[in-house]
Amino acid sequence: MKLDIPPGDFAGYIFDLDGTLIDTMPLHFRAWEGAMRHVGLACRLDEDLFYSLGGVPTRRVAELMAAHYGLRIDPDAVFHHKEALFQDLQGDARVIRPVADFARRVARTHPVAIASGGPRAIVRRSLEMTGLAPLFPVVVTADDVVHGKPDPEIFLLAARQIKVEPAQCLVFEDAEPGMRAAESAGMQWVRVSSRPAAVAPGGPSARVGI
Repeated sequence: MKLDIPPGDFAGYIFDLDGTLIDTMPLHFRAWEGAMRHVGLACRLDEDLFYSLGGVPTRRVAELMAAHYGLRIDPDAVFHHKEALFQDLQGDARVIRPVADFARRVARTHPVAIASGGPRAIVRRSLEMTGLAPLFPVVVTADDVVHGKPDPEIFLLAARQIKVEPAQCLVFEDAEPGMRAAESAGMQWVRVSSRPAAVAPGGPSARVGI
């Protein structure tokens, strides 16, 4: 798979984590389905709904899923249950090699950052388990912002921490909320397809968005 990078003189690169650098979205789906069944979900979790919420902070996802299915929940309890289920699956995560290889190349000459909607402990553990932690001295998570994606706050904070103007940053994302957040931050973005149906024998595909 070839990444089509938009033309431009970018000074910094910001990467989402789940579904962008690491192929974890099917694992998150299994964890979400288990957590929602625990609070009353009586059917299979809708994959379109799940993927439409990529990058949104976990507690907010719990609220949106509960509203969709008409369930009354404690978002904090669902948050903790879902993350516990995910940690049991986390060891199966693998890097999305074309994106990780690109990140390794640009990190030699440019500042790079993670901007993930996941909680810090889970994000850090994913980076460590996949060997990516040394590559990213700047890691911004849902714990660091008030407003999660699609609000641009997380990308603007990442840009400040790597000391690069937003317009000079290129974002790598797999989900619509993240792409909208990047656009709102004034950043160009590259879309990485994370849905299983989009994964060919050579690995996940990507296309560019400007």
